Amino acid sequence: MPAPPLSSPYAVSPDDVAAYRRDGHIVLRGVASAGEVTAYGPAIRAAVSANNTERRPLAERDLYSQAFLQTMNLWQVDEYVAEFVLSQRFASIAAQLLGVERVRLYHDQALFKEPGGAFTPWHQDAGYWPLRGERCITMWLPLMAVQPAMGTLQFASGTNAAGSLSDEVISQASEDHFMSLVADGLLDGRFPVTEPATLALGDASFHGGWTLHRALPNDGAETRAVMTVIWFADGERVIDRPGEHAAGDLATWLPGCAPGDLARSPLSPILPRQEQASVGA
Repeated sequence: MPAPPLSSPYAVSPDDVAAYRRDGHIVLRGVASAGEVTAYGPAIRAAVSANNTERRPLAERDLYSQAFLQTMNLWQVDEYVAEFVLSQRFASIAAQLLGVERVRLYHDQALFKEPGGAFTPWHQDAGYWPLRGERCITMWLPLMAVQPAMGTLQFASGTNAAGSLSDEVISQASEDHFMSLVADGLLDGRFPVTEPATLALGDASFHGGWTLHRALPNDGAETRAVMTVIWFADGERVIDRPGEHAAGDLATWLPGCAPGDLARSPLSPILPRQEQASVGA
């Protein structure tokens, strides 16, 4: 049975855009209906089950692997997941928040935090990417209603405009570094730390590439199932970001591209912006 097309516009208000650009993150309510998420959920879950290779018990994994089961590029293995990831509605929201006409897909990733799964350390995504972080945006959309105790996100507001705050990639070291800043009042004073949000089915958060964030552990009895999609502004050029992680991302997501080239590949299709829906429609 075909899944709903996710093509109808979503009303992004000027206040939403202003809040995102000020804070570097925003929760938007009802970016999909409960029925739409329910329709796509089984395909995403099945793709994760078929493609994630992690079989070790939680206790035998490192912190990164305890934080979530990470399964990427699912749009290429399932046609229904592709409809979700390439959704014109979601891409249009991303373009409006970034203030650009079009975005390109960078990649998708499912992030499933198992019961008992560890916290996700403080980190900035763009340290991994051969792209300008301020021109990238991630959607974090749960496939279920989620409470903070299941591992929802916290953000440090305003860090989107600060660029790289540390060379530490996601790890205990990044958690220790940024938690020390919180404890000293340096991070929370300059960049207010949000309370973790409760998201209903169909709600999603969006955050920028440099926006510092973390997730709580999953103290619930169910796996916290989240699908994420990352986009970048069309017309961006690859940058020469040092480090093995950025080099790996370049080879994986932008094959054939080198620093200075336009960021485009068969894995980064262009996704045009929709006509804006009327706020309140």
